[in-house]
Amino acid sequence: MHFLFSTFGSAGDVFPLLGLALELRRRGHRVTLATNEHFAGLAAEHDVPFVVLGDEAGFQACIRHPDLWHPQRSFAHVVSSMRPVMKRLYEIYVEQAATGPLVGITSCFGFGALLAQEKLQVPVITVHLQPSVIWSDYAPPTLAGVRGPRWFKSLMFRIGERFFVDPVICPFLNAWRRELGLPPVSRIVRWWNSPLGVLCLFPEWFAPPQPDWPRPLMMADFPLWNPRADEPLEADVAAFLAAGDPPIAFTPGSSNVHGQRFFAAALEACQTLGRRGIFLTHYPEQLPSALPAGVAHFRYVPLDPLLPRCAAFVHHGGIGSMSQGLLAGIPQVLMPLAHDQFDNAARVRQLGVGASLSEPRFTGRRLAAALQPLLNSRAVTDACR
Repeated sequence: MHFLFSTFGSAGDVFPLLGLALELRRRGHRVTLATNEHFAGLAAEHDVPFVVLGDEAGFQACIRHPDLWHPQRSFAHVVSSMRPVMKRLYEIYVEQAATGPLVGITSCFGFGALLAQEKLQVPVITVHLQPSVIWSDYAPPTLAGVRGPRWFKSLMFRIGERFFVDPVICPFLNAWRRELGLPPVSRIVRWWNSPLGVLCLFPEWFAPPQPDWPRPLMMADFPLWNPRADEPLEADVAAFLAAGDPPIAFTPGSSNVHGQRFFAAALEACQTLGRRGIFLTHYPEQLPSALPAGVAHFRYVPLDPLLPRCAAFVHHGGIGSMSQGLLAGIPQVLMPLAHDQFDNAARVRQLGVGASLSEPRFTGRRLAAALQPLLNSRAVTDACR
């Protein structure tokens, strides 16, 4: 069978689908990956056929705009950034389906895939990496700025769905659907679940399935795939780890170019606690101008082999980073900014394996105060294990 994987977004969105594609190829299937050309080199490293879905200039424009990390404006910014290439995904399905039987595997923003399913009868499965994109009145996900009882969260979601989500997407989507001779749709947060099936790449103990989740549905586990995770750590990383006590690892996200305050607070927290630190970012311009001997910067280190050798993990709350922290069994502090991160932070707190600090409160002093009990609590250690 030929599987076409498509997604938009950062490494946290691409790595899981590429990992799944590699496993299906290992089992004898043909696979193709469609995503931004920013990841073309990664696909080439693994000899995965690649179709460009958005160019590098568009990727950089998206991640460099501060609205990407704004709790209220991020959704509209992401949709606006993807809109120029959404139709291209439908064209890719037309091209790939012409070569033989095809199954689509797509993220929740794979509107071109869902339209190909309706128009071309190409079977498509929606993959959800995080529970926050599945609405439930029984167990509402935690949304930015929405607190209160279940009924209040449900009310606020419906207000947001009607006056914020649908107005951002429906005018463009329904105009496109008219071009294809398809009827209009609404309630997009429910429509983006393929009627043929939804695959949740997170386990039931993290987010138990609810009676009003889409069906048919299959729950698997966190994907936990990272490039070069099966290779020895780079010599400079291994040398730093061997030179002292386990450090605290810090990252504001693989595509975050606005992390100056994050890293300034991280450095202050390390100095306050007397702990070593590892700063992970592809964009070193956001680091403090001079790092002391006990703090090292690396552009990329696979988290699978790194985190088990760390004392704690501080990050933005992306589902990929969070799941790697859970795998490593170390405490976490999350600084949720947007997207699924508030819901992930709430689940980390409920599991007893970490804490969270909002971005306005994310200072060195408060971060040190949040880390201190996590590093010294037997109950937290047991929960992480």
